[in-house]
Amino acid sequence: MIVLRKKRIPTTALGLALHGSRLEGVLVRRSNGSMQVVKSFTATLALSPLTGDAELVGREIRNHLEQAGIRERRCVVCLPSGWALTLATEVPDMPQEDIPGFLEIEAERGFPYGLEALSLGRSMFRATSGKQFATQVAVPSNHLEQLERALKAAQLRPTSITLGVTALQSPEKESSNGVLALVLGDGSVDLQITCAGGVAVLRSLDSVYESESVQNRLSTDLLLREIKITLGQLPGDFRDAVKRVRVFGRSEAARRFVNEAAPRLELMGMKAELVEAYAANEFSKSLPPVVEVTAAFSVAARCVTGAPKVFEFLLPTVSAFQQLTQRFSSRKLGMIGAAAAVLLLLVGGAFSVQQYKLSQLRSKWDGMSAKVRELDEMQTQIRRFRPWFDSTFRNLSIVRRVTEAFPEEGVVTAKSLEIRDVSAVSCSGVANDNQALLKMLEQLRASKDVRDLKVDNIRGKTPLQFTFNFHWGEGGGDGN
Repeated sequence: MIVLRKKRIPTTALGLALHGSRLEGVLVRRSNGSMQVVKSFTATLALSPLTGDAELVGREIRNHLEQAGIRERRCVVCLPSGWALTLATEVPDMPQEDIPGFLEIEAERGFPYGLEALSLGRSMFRATSGKQFATQVAVPSNHLEQLERALKAAQLRPTSITLGVTALQSPEKESSNGVLALVLGDGSVDLQITCAGGVAVLRSLDSVYESESVQNRLSTDLLLREIKITLGQLPGDFRDAVKRVRVFGRSEAARRFVNEAAPRLELMGMKAELVEAYAANEFSKSLPPVVEVTAAFSVAARCVTGAPKVFEFLLPTVSAFQQLTQRFSSRKLGMIGAAAAVLLLLVGGAFSVQQYKLSQLRSKWDGMSAKVRELDEMQTQIRRFRPWFDSTFRNLSIVRRVTEAFPEEGVVTAKSLEIRDVSAVSCSGVANDNQALLKMLEQLRASKDVRDLKVDNIRGKTPLQFTFNFHWGEGGGDGN
């Protein structure tokens, strides 16, 4: 009998949590039945992990890790709910083995992308009436690929990618039954309802913040309105079961919301609480005396204690051989082998013809090499004594091309334009929105003289500040 080796639970885990532009990191170590926080940090990322250059994002993350003194390479990552797509489905009475196929069909119908472009997770739960439900959560694969490239550039190797709100309020515990969890972040709120051991609702709320001077302020009225709408969309069995509202957040906004919303939530039959500390039985290992409640710590603690994950979005690693065997059947492989043999014969004949032509070209070169060396020496002298100036007006041509790329409506404006070594150009400015900036960059890329156009930095949303650079190629100097 073959006994499969049990997967080893790591003793150390680096938990990373993304929420807007904020990155949290906690290095947790398990030892002698307890856990301890080795290192931790909180940072604001200048570049977005989704839209920024992966190498630059990775370098920024690596700088924060080095400043915190963290050298751990393996990590577990929490995503914000805003990255995920959700689909709630009632599962009809059918054999258990047919449910995955049914849910795949529902996912094909309900999600805007094909299943091959998504990383999919499911949470099953059953109402007291006996009806079974499933919440399907999907993250676009291109988002995950972009994130994994950034983590690789940061010299990190992710072993798990899940959701931050689910790490904080895991549905499998009995205490999570009938809990509405809120995770307050920068500019958005993650909302999750757990019932009957599953995730019944998962939402990301961006419209609950109001502009106040230069900052966004959480609106208690708007958030309570979204809570009412969410509860109204739940089946009656689950709606009546929600009795607690747990608010995760360390900001003054979280405390203010709990104080303002508690009386109104009590009228709805729910009790509000601000989660400032972990319960004694939160994990199977004892916790440090004082530990901050964060998604980063929760996901790291669940990793070192071997707790199961509700949603897992880590892209599978497929070897080149597996890709080949999955793509072709054995019959096709036989046909490919025969085709390869014919191809080898053709390639061998092509090499023979090539060698014959090369011998002819060598003979011609022997007859003209002396004249070529003489011409090369003449060219060297010409370049040596050529005037230092030229008549191409390169700088004016560069300014003209950049000016033509900017829209006349003024939705994209330049603050500075720097030309170094006649060909290296750097420009910074302000754009009303991302679409206007992308249109201007495409207009600039269309010029035949612009090469290696790269965006160095993008900050803000509306308006946003940008910096890009490119090299001016040959052939555009007579543009005036």
